[in-house]
Amino acid sequence: MAVPDFQSLMLPLLQMAAADQKEHSLQEARDWLAEKLHVTEEERALLLPSGRQAVFNNRVAWAKVYLQRAGLLASPKRGHFQIAPRGLEVLATKPQRVDIKLLDQFPEFVEFRTKKDTSDHEQTGTETTSTDHETPEEALEASYSRIRTDLAADLLERVKKTSPAFFETLVVELLVKMGYGGSRKEAGKAIGQSGDEGIDGVINEDRLGLDVIYIQAKKWAGTVGRPEIQKFVGALHGKRAKKGVFLTTGTFSSDAKDYVSHIDPKVVLIDGRQLAELMIDFDLGVAPVASYQVKRSDSDYFGEE
Repeated sequence: MAVPDFQSLMLPLLQMAAADQKEHSLQEARDWLAEKLHVTEEERALLLPSGRQAVFNNRVAWAKVYLQRAGLLASPKRGHFQIAPRGLEVLATKPQRVDIKLLDQFPEFVEFRTKKDTSDHEQTGTETTSTDHETPEEALEASYSRIRTDLAADLLERVKKTSPAFFETLVVELLVKMGYGGSRKEAGKAIGQSGDEGIDGVINEDRLGLDVIYIQAKKWAGTVGRPEIQKFVGALHGKRAKKGVFLTTGTFSSDAKDYVSHIDPKVVLIDGRQLAELMIDFDLGVAPVASYQVKRSDSDYFGEE
């Protein structure tokens, strides 16, 4: 089964709190809910797109926040909760499900939701597009992922329209930004000089030049197959090289990918999509438009000891 959405976690979380009416931590809740709802270890390990938090942990935390804002749970201290009188009253009605629709009967929850939606609208200038099945972090990261996907597609189309000389320069600058080749001047001398034997250039793996990487960079619109990779590998053997990188604006066939996974020397394939992603990650050909920080309250600041 998939990881339950955060609204589906509300009723079992409320039931857990009501069972002994004691104070519980979020970690206790995560473990209890995972067991009750049969969430596997693999599902618990799934991360948000940012890779900074588990999806399940995020959804449990927001289920708690929403129940707390509606007055069904109390929060005696950060990261902990216990049942509130209103929570017991709601459970006494034996609801089949506790969700946003049910919580909307409580004025303080409506106020919380109204302020949140108004704030979202004022910041974006558009109607909020997040669904009630997503936590705020999930909605934010999904939006970021869509923006990044569109940007990568745009970058790739622009790269495909550049001249061979510009593409060569782009490869040099990207590799330098990634920490290879020492200075841009040194890397520029190394790339694009030979063009023979299936090798377009050689670049230092580190600033000290302890090892070298052989480069093949091709502006192809189609699919690069195994024969082209074999030619490159043959050239690497001729140079007694241990490492190579083959970059293309196109794609690689599955046969080509399988081939490089079973050979020595080590060859890394970077297709057009990956090339665009690396350009974004290393700020090449892109400019920042806006940045957002997700913050939380600092418990250390409010400590009075």
